Amino acid sequence: MTSLVLASASPARLATLRAAGVEPSVLVSGVDESQVTGLPPAGLAQRLAELKCAAVAAGIGAGPLVLGCDSVLELRGEALGKPADPDEAVRRWRTMRGRTGTLHTGHCLRDTVTGQEATGTGSTVVHFAEVTDDEIAAYVDSGEPLEVAGAFTIDGLGGAFVTRIEGDHHNVVGLSLPLLRDLVAELGHVWTDLWDRR
Repeated sequence: MTSLVLASASPARLATLRAAGVEPSVLVSGVDESQVTGLPPAGLAQRLAELKCAAVAAGIGAGPLVLGCDSVLELRGEALGKPADPDEAVRRWRTMRGRTGTLHTGHCLRDTVTGQEATGTGSTVVHFAEVTDDEIAAYVDSGEPLEVAGAFTIDGLGGAFVTRIEGDHHNVVGLSLPLLRDLVAELGHVWTDLWDRR
């Protein structure tokens, strides 16, 4: 069995991997996301994923694969991460409602034995519902939008506010399983060897 370290505090990423049969160790990178500026949304997501992967891989010995991920919502060309506070979340949802955005998730996978790295960005188009001001207020009061890139989820309370997606739905949760499988293969490993068969 090949072991995996997830360089992310995201419970949604962990749950996605577990549902796919993978039981990773979790080590949070501590990367300051505000240090990276001036990149387009997809490039920003990818660069942050690489930094998170590198930070965690530097602190562990040779053996496991290390996965860093980062998600950014692109809306009208602007990169949107986690909202800073409830007021920003409300403003953002008033802008997002009835519109279409693209959720980019950068992935960086490093083999700590060989030092090789494989990277890729998944992009999924998200169509947002025409939610009311009252729905926005209730959603922001729940606290959920403050914890996630783009201020929404599809696997939680926000799922009712997304009318349609185009692409891999796992990517919107924060980790594209088909892309990760490709990255695992690129590094010479077999996806099913990551399955936890205990």
